[in-house]
Amino acid sequence: MSAFEALAQLLGPRFTTADAARCQNGQNDGHYPEILPDAVAFPQDTQEVAQIVRICAAHSVPIVAFGAGTSLEGQHLATQGGVSVDFARMNKLLEVRPEDMNVVIQPGLTRKQLNQGLRATGLFFPIDPGADASLGGMAATRASGTTAVRYGTMRDNVLALEAVMADGSVIRTGTAARKSSAGYDLTHLLVGSEGTLGLITELTLKLHGIPEAIASATCHFETVADAVDCVILTIQSGLPLARIELVDEMMVRGFNLAQDAGLPEKPHLFLEFHGAPEAVRGQVTRFREIAADSGAGNWQEADTPEARTALWALRHSALPAISALDPGAGKKTLSTDVCVPISRLAEAVSVARAQAAARGLLCTIVGHVGDGNFHCGLRYDPADAAMVAKVMDYSGILAQTALRLGGTVTGEHGIGIGKQKYMSAEHGPALDWMARIKEAFDPAGILNPGKMLPETIAPSGKNGD
Repeated sequence: MSAFEALAQLLGPRFTTADAARCQNGQNDGHYPEILPDAVAFPQDTQEVAQIVRICAAHSVPIVAFGAGTSLEGQHLATQGGVSVDFARMNKLLEVRPEDMNVVIQPGLTRKQLNQGLRATGLFFPIDPGADASLGGMAATRASGTTAVRYGTMRDNVLALEAVMADGSVIRTGTAARKSSAGYDLTHLLVGSEGTLGLITELTLKLHGIPEAIASATCHFETVADAVDCVILTIQSGLPLARIELVDEMMVRGFNLAQDAGLPEKPHLFLEFHGAPEAVRGQVTRFREIAADSGAGNWQEADTPEARTALWALRHSALPAISALDPGAGKKTLSTDVCVPISRLAEAVSVARAQAAARGLLCTIVGHVGDGNFHCGLRYDPADAAMVAKVMDYSGILAQTALRLGGTVTGEHGIGIGKQKYMSAEHGPALDWMARIKEAFDPAGILNPGKMLPETIAPSGKNGD
């Protein structure tokens, strides 16, 4: 019996080789072409995932986990074929523990679904990458987003997890306790591993109290350098911020074109403060003083929940808004990110802007700059070889700049397909130890092959059907 016959027997209609399901799981929100898996499986519980993995392992069939398909570096694409394990039906909120401020969930639950389920508790899950991503996918890619400056990333908010390993065995790592000194930290080894070491089937997540008071606002600056200097001074002053986002003038133009935002086409900061009412008022007053010293103008507060929602929805619409700057059938957007120490942020952004201008590229810059992370969005025509070469050269220069300044080639998008070539430069001899970990966890190389590690050092799976 072949692997696909065994999977069909196990799952019935929840295993399919139909083009519609394969195409759905072969799309991506990044700039990569469509890459279809050979089949799609829809498990309903951990034991089914374990059985799927055992069958695939016995036939050397690659396995790729699929959540919501929102990753930007193609982590969920089946580059070597095989089975896409779609967690859409494993989307339950299993247990809420308000007294411990944690929650147990299945990986297919999205962040918005989780927070809707928490509405009556006075608690929320803060990690907000923009897209309504699955929480399993967010853990697998170590996602963060606009609130990371205050609440951290997925790494900081996963207490424990359950995972199916490459041989089909099921393990649990971590506990509901807020800290532990017991053993190797397998929880945070699996968080950010992009499905190359195991398939996450359950997560225990930290929750946070909904702030008593929230204040959001925007202000603009004459130059990006002024805005970045304001961010650096704010962070160095120790002022607590829930969000502080940079949007350059080109991105503002995109917002105006796509959504009639009506913003002055100048660099902006989007801000949010959380806390007790008096504390928030003090934070706003102190920030306005710092911003005034950097030449900020046009202070606008979003003083209702609806206005705050609209403000952050605008920020999260950056990817489609970039398309409005340079529309055209077939054109794509390369969205790439880097992260540098906060003291080197101004230099990194300056290099990013100068290098784009030198190549004549349309480039927007947005960023979670409170932690030194920013994103560049570049429009290009994939049919124009010269333009593609410029865009890829630019991406490489940006990565090299981040490393030169003591940073990383990606703060939150992850490695996936596109950034493997920078792994050696960032990690040096440590990369060989990563390969040893991969070999130990997945000796046959069936878990998301072709991702994370350069193919020259990573084992690769083989499709047995």
